[in-house]
Amino acid sequence: MAKLPTFKSSQGPRAGRRRSTVVRHRILRSFLYLLAWIFLVLVLIGSTSNKPVLRDTYFLKLDLSNIIPLSVPNAVLINSIARSIGLHDFYQVGLWNFCEGYSDTGITHCSKTQTLYWFNPVEILLSELLSGATIALPGDITDALKIARLASHWMFGLFITSAVLTFILIFLSPLAVSSRPPQSISPDPSVNQTNPVHRRRTFVFLRSFPFLIITFLNALFTIVASVVATVMFLIFRNVFTSDDYNLNIGASIGTRMMAFMWVASAFNLIAFIIQFGSCCASCCRGRKARKQLKAAGAGSGSPSPSMQMQEKEKPGSHSPTTTAS
Repeated sequence: MAKLPTFKSSQGPRAGRRRSTVVRHRILRSFLYLLAWIFLVLVLIGSTSNKPVLRDTYFLKLDLSNIIPLSVPNAVLINSIARSIGLHDFYQVGLWNFCEGYSDTGITHCSKTQTLYWFNPVEILLSELLSGATIALPGDITDALKIARLASHWMFGLFITSAVLTFILIFLSPLAVSSRPPQSISPDPSVNQTNPVHRRRTFVFLRSFPFLIITFLNALFTIVASVVATVMFLIFRNVFTSDDYNLNIGASIGTRMMAFMWVASAFNLIAFIIQFGSCCASCCRGRKARKQLKAAGAGSGSPSPSMQMQEKEKPGSHSPTTTAS
């Protein structure tokens, strides 16, 4: 009776990951950092000019179109535009500068970009008032400006640093993924001898752990910058719109800017969590296979081939030659 042909795989069992798995992991990490970097760039260039998307991306917008108290005769007519006392209808704040404009025409001017820029509403409003016009600003705003200046400098530096780190990690993060990580070790010594995995300590301390530190700092910088921006401009909004003062100034938080920076923070945080899991896996997984290899080596009275490959050859340890007598 004729035997049926047997189909054998061209490759036997092997240690390590499949190439498709490695490619997917690398693309995922680069893609996460690419998305985070795009949103961070939108945060950096928001409200820098009167262009689509940029004109609607700001941290805070002050509405001064109703700055004249309603108790003043003909206040409704006067408040049609704030230019009656030399002010613009609205002011909006970005990371590098501020923009101003009128309700009927939109943005008319954006200030020059400035490194370590911080928003000083008192200086801006008082500098644009016509001669003889005044605005009674609460003392809380003046007191908060000192803190706002320091917070703005930290926010500016953290956003710039996180944008640079995120851009670098787009290209470096795939290097943290290996086709032969320590956790992919096989209990079969012959498989490890054919395709040896990385040494666990060397891989963890020289490759996996350094990437963990970098991704942690990147996520930390982005999240802290987002927290500082959110808290600081919420305080500004609450002071201007407080019922304790009759300022008639409207203030609103830029939802688009907030969404951009928090989405960037989320992507960087997810990328850090993935790297954290990868580091834990390379450090802790594969112990069962290592114990089996160690037990097999102890049972045979000699170390397994995989253990022999991890030992460094000592200088001068050549095998003795035998001569025929």
